[in-house]
Amino acid sequence: MTEPILDIQGLTVAYGVPVVRGVDLRLEPGRVLALLGESGSGKSVTLRSIVGLTEREGARVSGRLRVMGRDVLAMDARARLDFRGREVGFIFQEPMTALDPVFRIGEQIAEVVVRHRGATWAEGQARARALFDLVQIPAAAQRLRAYPSELSGGLRQRAMIAIALACEPPLLLADEPTTALDATVQIQVLLLLRDLQRQLGTAVVFVTHDLGVAAEIADDVAVMYAGRIVEHGSAEQVLLAPAHPYTRALLGCVVRGGYREAPLVELAGSPPDLAALPPGCSFAPRCGLATARCTEAEPAPRRGEDGHMVACVEVVSA
Repeated sequence: MTEPILDIQGLTVAYGVPVVRGVDLRLEPGRVLALLGESGSGKSVTLRSIVGLTEREGARVSGRLRVMGRDVLAMDARARLDFRGREVGFIFQEPMTALDPVFRIGEQIAEVVVRHRGATWAEGQARARALFDLVQIPAAAQRLRAYPSELSGGLRQRAMIAIALACEPPLLLADEPTTALDATVQIQVLLLLRDLQRQLGTAVVFVTHDLGVAAEIADDVAVMYAGRIVEHGSAEQVLLAPAHPYTRALLGCVVRGGYREAPLVELAGSPPDLAALPPGCSFAPRCGLATARCTEAEPAPRRGEDGHMVACVEVVSA
């Protein structure tokens, strides 16, 4: 079996209250995993825990979390500084808050290369120019001298991608990188990410609540609800033959061509309060298929012979 780039077992992250609860994930080299779910389901917290950002925020993190065989939770502060950028790249949702507003874009990219590769400043600047060409930013020489506020949202996101890929890390984490962009730019950035991932062979964890984005970019899909993975499998398994009622409900809310006269389907209710979870399955109060069994105990994950995992008491075939 191939050594995984990312190996997560029993990950729990608590800010007083657990917001990620016993997550298991495994990502092979060169594959793209989409993390799906409503806002507040734990997707971004899971992603941030991989690079140690949650502990900086005061969270308690436990479980097993390894990247390329290295125990991330055992790293000290210095080791994590070396780890971020060199072995793991991170694309934040809003580049305007992630980029430093007082430094030029080219300087911020060059700094990453100098810090992690021991390059000279001139080599870092040359790498920045090459990355701007890679992420298809026009007039690269001019844009490298610009400040973040002087670029459009789409160009800032491309610059954010360039920084994340500066040292060609084997693992790339993307936290809803197209959410803040308009529809046309979203498609451009999404296609760019997919092409770069295939070109560089990078493994990617892509957080999104957009099922269309997941279908476009993902090899595998994991669906989160109330801090747990409730369904996990290949993109074809999860998106074309969903087994968990929550996944089915999400897919039922998607607007498709040819259904102009059909009423919109909505997922009734709201995600549960993590400080006061209902007994049994957390989705049971919103689930149209719930029975008395669903409130007895939280369902354990069950994995079929094809690798398709579902955490549901009453799993119904598609």
